[in-house]
Amino acid sequence: MKKVILVTGASAGIGLATATTLANEGHAVYGTSRTIDEGDNYPFTVIRMDVTDDVSVQAAVRKIMSEEGRIDVLINNAGNGIAGALYDTPVDAARSQFEVNFFGVIRVSRTVLQLMIPRRTGLIINVSSIAGLIGLPYQGLYSASKFAIEGYSQSLRMELASTGIHIAVINPGDFRTAFTNNRQKLPFDFPDNSLRKDYESALASMERDEAKGGDPARVASRISRIVNSARPKQNYPVGALGQTIAPLLKALLPGKLFVRLMNDHYGLR
Repeated sequence: MKKVILVTGASAGIGLATATTLANEGHAVYGTSRTIDEGDNYPFTVIRMDVTDDVSVQAAVRKIMSEEGRIDVLINNAGNGIAGALYDTPVDAARSQFEVNFFGVIRVSRTVLQLMIPRRTGLIINVSSIAGLIGLPYQGLYSASKFAIEGYSQSLRMELASTGIHIAVINPGDFRTAFTNNRQKLPFDFPDNSLRKDYESALASMERDEAKGGDPARVASRISRIVNSARPKQNYPVGALGQTIAPLLKALLPGKLFVRLMNDHYGLR
């Protein structure tokens, strides 16, 4: 059955792969980004939209409604990453991270849900991360924003249980996208050379993992299955086994042992 689908952050990476996959399956897909060029040739309809701006979001949703009359599926994929030491992070940097990754999800979801709830049907898929299930060193702001998506999604699922609207979360591990090159790296100004080496080691490790990551088409395929599922689950981890198993290890292992394993992986002493 053809569905009307809104995908945020559709100009590259997981968003582009997802919007392309769903469009090729015959759905009416609207892909948005604050940088996307509406004149470029995509297999889906392109709308320039900034998830941090209420007016921009409302205008994009009005355009879809004027052309389709409904939105069946919202895929909240837009996001970015900031790396830095939490013990020396400016509040403005934290605010910037949450404005896109968390408040952007709230802004778009709220706008679309005003239309879904009266129809008593719909699906929202929030793209979180394995980092939304386990904290990552020197990616603490990113982890915190994704943890926030987990709590938001769980609560939203409870609130909408009687409406016929489903809420699902997908938790990708590392995949080869522009996320690595676009990551904002905060300067390390803290006067401690040992901690500086930890920061540099963690950055190098995360970039190596991302360079070896999988094809984002794999995430798109999983999202496609969620879109076509009659009863979506709460969470869908996707990625290398060593990453998707980490939340289970966190639950089973003593806390100190889990921290030691994580720090060993990232080269922290």
